[in-house]
Amino acid sequence: MQIREFAEGDWSQVWTIVREVVQAQETFVYDPEMTVEQAHDIWIEVPPGLTVVAVEDNCVLGTAKMGTNRPGPGSHVSTASFMVAADARGRGVGTALCRFALDWARRRGYAGMQFNAVVESNRSAVELYKRHGFSVIGTVPRAFAHPALGRVGLHVMYRDL
Repeated sequence: MQIREFAEGDWSQVWTIVREVVQAQETFVYDPEMTVEQAHDIWIEVPPGLTVVAVEDNCVLGTAKMGTNRPGPGSHVSTASFMVAADARGRGVGTALCRFALDWARRRGYAGMQFNAVVESNRSAVELYKRHGFSVIGTVPRAFAHPALGRVGLHVMYRDL
């Protein structure tokens, strides 16, 4: 598996992943009715941010976006988001993307990385982030409407770099 910068020719495969994840309504606070254009605007970062893909045999297995969490006085903290195709889950794609994002942020001199809205019922993501040094620093109760579990919390997670 290779992780490389997103190229516009990757979009059709990335859109398939984004649409699948968002329409499941289990892990992201994005509108499940978003259009392909809206998804592109949300997911594809402009410099100094970066969007990448995890590719194997010309197949996009997952994607990540990373950048500054907030501008101005908060610009020393980075953020990232990750999506993995359903048929590629459990193969280390998310782990590889998370490591890539952390290395990217360190190289750019960020002081830390913050995730603003990790759905607490997304146990695989929460555990992955904890394995990479993140802590839950707060939870907004019942802030996410999960289709099967009802309202569940959204974690804010952070780690120093």
